[in-house]
Amino acid sequence: MSAERYNAVVIGAGTAGLVTAAATAGLGGRVALIERRQMGGDCLNFGCVPSKALLASARAAHHIRHADRWGLEASEPSFSFGRVMDRMRARRAQIAPHDSQERFEKLGVEVLRGDASFLSPHEVRVENRTLRAANFVIATGTRPAIPEIDGLDSVSYFTNETIFDELSGLPKSLLILGGGPIGCEMAQAFARLGVPVTLAHRGARLLPKEDSDASVLVERILAADGVSCLLTATARQVRADSDGIVMTFRQGEKNLERRAAAILIATGRTPNTDTLNLQAAGVRSAEHGVAVNARLQTSQPHIFAAGDVAGPFRFTHVADYQARIVARNILVPFAFLQSKADYSTVPWCTYLDPEIARVGLNEDAAREQGLACDVYRLPFAEVDRAIVEDETQGFVKVLTPRGKDRILGVTLIAAHGGDLLHEFALAMRCGIGLSRISSVIHAYPTFAEIARKTGDAFQKTRLTPFAKSLFRALYERARRE
Repeated sequence: MSAERYNAVVIGAGTAGLVTAAATAGLGGRVALIERRQMGGDCLNFGCVPSKALLASARAAHHIRHADRWGLEASEPSFSFGRVMDRMRARRAQIAPHDSQERFEKLGVEVLRGDASFLSPHEVRVENRTLRAANFVIATGTRPAIPEIDGLDSVSYFTNETIFDELSGLPKSLLILGGGPIGCEMAQAFARLGVPVTLAHRGARLLPKEDSDASVLVERILAADGVSCLLTATARQVRADSDGIVMTFRQGEKNLERRAAAILIATGRTPNTDTLNLQAAGVRSAEHGVAVNARLQTSQPHIFAAGDVAGPFRFTHVADYQARIVARNILVPFAFLQSKADYSTVPWCTYLDPEIARVGLNEDAAREQGLACDVYRLPFAEVDRAIVEDETQGFVKVLTPRGKDRILGVTLIAAHGGDLLHEFALAMRCGIGLSRISSVIHAYPTFAEIARKTGDAFQKTRLTPFAKSLFRALYERARRE
């Protein structure tokens, strides 16, 4: 059978694959989209959407439990975990049609279901069909990385790919491995739903990619919610007994045991490349997945990669951004006209309560790079809206080059921190410094006033002793006249 020919064959129907396929088909290209599992990929089915829905329910339970903070009668929330999970699945189903096979077929994309495997740099096999294309896009994403722990194969455990659909009831206790975003978010969610949670992390601090001040605050926030954090602890062995699951950890010179009714593994991700036969395509792989250049081309210029499998950031919004670049570069044949990815102002957020948001460098990264920086740190206790909402435990930390009005990075911990971050991200993208943010009128009272206040703090540093003496002299002269 002769190969069917396309302008582009996209492998993977997560965010990167969907955006690439829709954009290419919308411009008139013939596109095939291959997906072996659910349309929508990790974000819709196992990640962003279900986790944020669960976090919303947990936050509501927390507000009921602590209603006295707002002058109301506090009480222990009464709920059915089954209804909580039903709500999560209903919200996911409400979003799902946007990523559905039916929608993309209406957009002119041919959707094929099954495993894709390269036969050559120009051909891919799916089920019993061979497809040939001018361009290919690898957008197969990642899956949970399962650590090597003695006995793990003999016990049941959850990952983010299973917990939202296979957890039938609220566990009596939960042990979470991994102190990254998934582990921390799920620890807070289940603790607020009344589950005793132990969060074990092999590193010295939670969320190790964030500012060290943020990590300290996160540990304190989780502890206040009842999460027991076990740091610098490496899981060595696990076994099941009549009372549940027992895991042994090595912490320094000590061996520790922790017992739980259920385990959630959130220790990292591994790329979905094992069935692609990249060697036949002549595509070079990397530790994080597929190696790409700034144009998102692999070692074969006509084969692109985008999303989590390409890195360097594994976020849905980065996958969307990369997909738009790929769609443009497929259309434009000349390298000097093609677009390049720029990751200098990538924002991200861990959706705890309060949220941990960041763009650019944090203080630790700047120190590692030997950059001389000025740091502007303001607590939300100085923001009137945060005071009346009783949301004062966060802060903003802004880095600028020593003595210069240019933003290098921002860490922001606050209610709605992910939303507040974008004023700073836009400022960085457009080369706007703190002095100009200070001049923007911000509505009162809003959480966003933190940006103006940070700009004001910067402006005060420009008032040198000479300037102060000059202004004082001018005022004195005005009084005499």
